[in-house]
Amino acid sequence: MIRVGVNGYGTIGKRVADAVAAQPDMELVGVTKTKPNYEAEAAIRRGYDLYAAIADRAGEFESAGVGIAGTLPDLLEAVDVVVDCTPSGIGARNRSVYAAHDTPAIFQGGEDADVADASFNARTNFEAGRGADTLRVVSCNTTGLARLLAPLKETYGVEKARVTLVRRGGDPSETGRGPINDVIPDPMTVPSHHGPDVNTVLSGVPVDTAALKAPVTAMHTHSVNVTLGEAPTTEAVRDLLADEPRIFTVPEAAGIDGAGKLKEYAMDRGRPRGDLWENCVWEESINVSGRDLYLFENVHQEADVVPENVDAIRALTTDLPAAESVERTNEALGVGLESLLSSGDDARNPIAADD
Repeated sequence: MIRVGVNGYGTIGKRVADAVAAQPDMELVGVTKTKPNYEAEAAIRRGYDLYAAIADRAGEFESAGVGIAGTLPDLLEAVDVVVDCTPSGIGARNRSVYAAHDTPAIFQGGEDADVADASFNARTNFEAGRGADTLRVVSCNTTGLARLLAPLKETYGVEKARVTLVRRGGDPSETGRGPINDVIPDPMTVPSHHGPDVNTVLSGVPVDTAALKAPVTAMHTHSVNVTLGEAPTTEAVRDLLADEPRIFTVPEAAGIDGAGKLKEYAMDRGRPRGDLWENCVWEESINVSGRDLYLFENVHQEADVVPENVDAIRALTTDLPAAESVERTNEALGVGLESLLSSGDDARNPIAADD
């Protein structure tokens, strides 16, 4: 049983905590908060042991009537691995704390790549975790692009990928973030940093990216053009992507025309928090002209890295093969959306999550 601690119980941390708790080979030892707010209450109500991330604030939890099991150093002494889900920049500061306790650590994509021994994506470089002390699960956008480009590279070869990212302005709870009523380049420079970040987990694929920030909170949208090494049919590419368990090809007949309906679909399917762990590729957008492939996909910035964190835990702490880890994670969470409206006889059977 792998003993896991989650440092930071916010947007990503609470989802990672739930995912860890769902794994039959993992034990969620506890989670941390910096203050006794509504998320701390949520952790207690879920039955998770709560630790104060900042020792000097432990008294604030007691004063608020929120019981804690200890402080961050206590949690680090009780776990085999810690998953850092703190805001961008804080993880890098925590690295020395984890090292002092000799605790292997997993960081998030908001940190620079040099925060860890290697960057990680379960689909492309699971073996990077072998023998490492620290891993960095790449960002939501990088995760989505790696999942998409890997099967294309393996099957047809990739000469060049060009991606325009329309990014959400902030998560639903981030009321202080913008932009409001605007669309801005972010960053202003082209290409953006996303392409080089893909190459930290998927080498040998030239990727140019440009990014825009839009006044929405639901998901990111990618407009993708890939020049392939070979010229497949449109149908072949659709079948290839449909066979990827962490890619959901959205059927035209479903009538899902954007992120809002995707999220509603996820909620109707019983997904916790309406989460979409899969890339959502619009089937009708997939089009091949010669060797050029075009498509649109959406990635859920709050959720798609969650199964990757679970797999990173196993890569860092066990010798389990990549395929077996991914299968375990998918089965425990219920990853692998499939619509009854999907065309063809090769549709994957949806995976039902364990209670």
